[in-house]
Amino acid sequence: MKRRDFVGLTGLATGALFLPTIPGLGGNPVDPARLLEAVDPAVNKRLADAALNAAKAAGATYTDVRIGRYLNQSIFTREKQVQNIASGESFGAGVRVIANGTWGFAATNTVTEAGLAKAAQLAVQIAKANSKVQKEQVKLAPQQGYGTVSWKTPIQQNAFEVPVKQKVELLLAANAKALENGASFVNSSLFQINEQKYFASTDGSYIDQDVHRIWPTFSVTAIDKASGKFRSRDAMSAPMGLGYEYLSPKAADKIPGPAGSDIIGYKNSYDILEDAAAAAKHARTKLTAKSVVPGKYDLVLDPNHLGLTIHESVGHPTELDRVLGYEANYAGTSFATQEWKAKNIPFGSKQVNIVADKLQPGSLGAVGYDDEGVKTKQWDLIKEGKLVDYQKIRDQAHIVGQKESDGCCYADSWSSVQFQRMPNVSLQPGKEKMSVDDMVSKVDKGIFIAGRGSYSIDQQRYNFQFGGQVFYAIDKGKITGMLEDVAYQANTQEFWNSCAGSCDQSDYRLFGSFFDGKGQPSQVSAVSHGSATTRFNGVNVINTARKIG
Repeated sequence: MKRRDFVGLTGLATGALFLPTIPGLGGNPVDPARLLEAVDPAVNKRLADAALNAAKAAGATYTDVRIGRYLNQSIFTREKQVQNIASGESFGAGVRVIANGTWGFAATNTVTEAGLAKAAQLAVQIAKANSKVQKEQVKLAPQQGYGTVSWKTPIQQNAFEVPVKQKVELLLAANAKALENGASFVNSSLFQINEQKYFASTDGSYIDQDVHRIWPTFSVTAIDKASGKFRSRDAMSAPMGLGYEYLSPKAADKIPGPAGSDIIGYKNSYDILEDAAAAAKHARTKLTAKSVVPGKYDLVLDPNHLGLTIHESVGHPTELDRVLGYEANYAGTSFATQEWKAKNIPFGSKQVNIVADKLQPGSLGAVGYDDEGVKTKQWDLIKEGKLVDYQKIRDQAHIVGQKESDGCCYADSWSSVQFQRMPNVSLQPGKEKMSVDDMVSKVDKGIFIAGRGSYSIDQQRYNFQFGGQVFYAIDKGKITGMLEDVAYQANTQEFWNSCAGSCDQSDYRLFGSFFDGKGQPSQVSAVSHGSATTRFNGVNVINTARKIG
């Protein structure tokens, strides 16, 4: 299948009026029973060798092959009805080469030795054609071959093994909980993804990986029939690199918000029934909540909210391809240029330590090796408030005077060429013991914010505005009630320099983005952002309901 077909066949036509657009899911419809099948690594090696040999014979100086079987299942419900169940499979191979110092790429869904050899020959032809207009030859950071290795997401229960009936019943039970607790409308969904990926290269690597991700979510709406006013609240779940065990809640994984907020956060397991009931109550409370008075406030941000701010204001501007202008036409550039970095300008306060990694257990970005065969790692992006590094891959490392890739290359399909994608980008928790209540107790005038809401940010990832799901007023160290119509505005430097510290490791949780878009043609990737509850002082808060002029 071609990528446009892969994106297009999502099976989301049913219920399209009340479901979000979900890119990156689809493929050929497949019997759910086939989702448990796997491809023999020995067969993959034989296929990969056919491509490697054909590319070398055609004149390639470097070749890598990715054979991928991408599986997904999506379940959608609304109130007491099932809206749609879709299972998809996409299977094929992509071959990337360097010939005459230039990249070439071709893909095929004819997964045979002859099919892959033909794709390899085509990739070399494309590279040689491209070399006629190439101004500078590709320079790859050296990479050792690993021989034959494998990696698998350390799941306890494969979500695809769980009967569809059981998953549907759980979503409908969550809907029932929301309706019982005051919701007027509710829709829920469950996304499951399995990437079975085989990588081989002329460096001498044969890497077999089995990657799993899951995302349960919902949205509830409460309506005041007398006034016609309505308010909503979405799930406080995070998409995770886990199996179905994520939906088996454990008391130890529940992290309460500050006293008086009625917020519960979740670590490595999620109670969708509990959250759906709480969401309905929050939505009803929002109908009568006090509208915020604009001004400067100290903000206490829950990890399920802060993750999105990290993603947009730190994750994207530290992508080296954005810094270099490669993404300018589609996604924008970055204020954090190499010249800006050389001036040693504070990115944030000394409490800000942000790391990138592809290792965190349970995270969406966790893999053993990236899509160009580099073993993954953790590295510093911001240390004590100073920008110290970027995110980079093999053909970018030399640009910033480095000798190795960071292992953050990714393609969302066998038919897509791999390129630099955001790893997990996380704010390190505070080293001193501090609970959320401890943090709130020190705030004189502030707002506690949980959940992701609407946002906007400029093309350089500098000036921004973020909303949330629920907001609570803090007065003299105590939560005093729910607020509405809250959004905060800042620029990236202002905001991160206002960071006054984070709670300790016990409060650390992951937020996630299942469908982060980038590139032309656009691709999606999944990435997590960890943090503990964090305080930011003197941030400008606006009232989103007030008219200007």
